[in-house]
Amino acid sequence: MGVGYVVLSAVVLIYLIYVMFRPERF
Repeated sequence: MGVGYVVLSAVVLIYLIYVMFRPERF
């Protein structure tokens, strides 16, 4: 596994949290 996988996972998590906190922006 490479660092790219970790970075991608972090970005996905942050995006999910952002969407959950701001569902109106969708």
